[in-house]
Amino acid sequence: MNKMLSFASNTMTALTPLDGSDDALLERMRQDDVDAYRTLVERHIDHAYAVAMRILKNPADAEDVTQDAFVKAWLNRHRWDAGRAKFSTWLYRVIVNRCIDKQRLLKTEWLDDVEEPAADITDAVTLIHRQRVYGRLEDALHRLPTQQRVALVLSYYEDMSNIEVADVMGTTVGAVESLLKRGRKRLRELLRRSEGDIRTGFAD
Repeated sequence: MNKMLSFASNTMTALTPLDGSDDALLERMRQDDVDAYRTLVERHIDHAYAVAMRILKNPADAEDVTQDAFVKAWLNRHRWDAGRAKFSTWLYRVIVNRCIDKQRLLKTEWLDDVEEPAADITDAVTLIHRQRVYGRLEDALHRLPTQQRVALVLSYYEDMSNIEVADVMGTTVGAVESLLKRGRKRLRELLRRSEGDIRTGFAD
């Protein structure tokens, strides 16, 4: 994400954050207002990167996808039609499509690393246990087919409605419901052996 913020900073003379709706910022971007662009980037970059990361499971690739999406937003600023679609919906659609394209080219599987607990944490055993539980969940999520994983990430991690997910994925609500149903079923199958650990981890 540092490269993205660096790109935004290098294209402007002032760094004053702006208030206003996304549509208002986009309208200012159409007039080549780089301050508005930087504000839009700072407003959405964390969520955009999080979505890319959960789909790709690779920090460098997630950063590249996120940067590409925001660069595309700037390069296409004169085409933006306020009111046509929410900027966040457009952004997620670009992120998702670029992630899918990248995964078609990459065949490598990534596994979770369990972080080491800080030395001053008293209940280190509980922390390690929870990290392993969440690691299993993330690993199981990454083993799903891409379309199912995308639907689950947008629905559960980004708290989007099925209508919003369908809009981002360019499909129907019925198709999204089917993806979510099959994705949940597959997750249960993958996590069955760890069911006891997962219940314990979320019970606390």
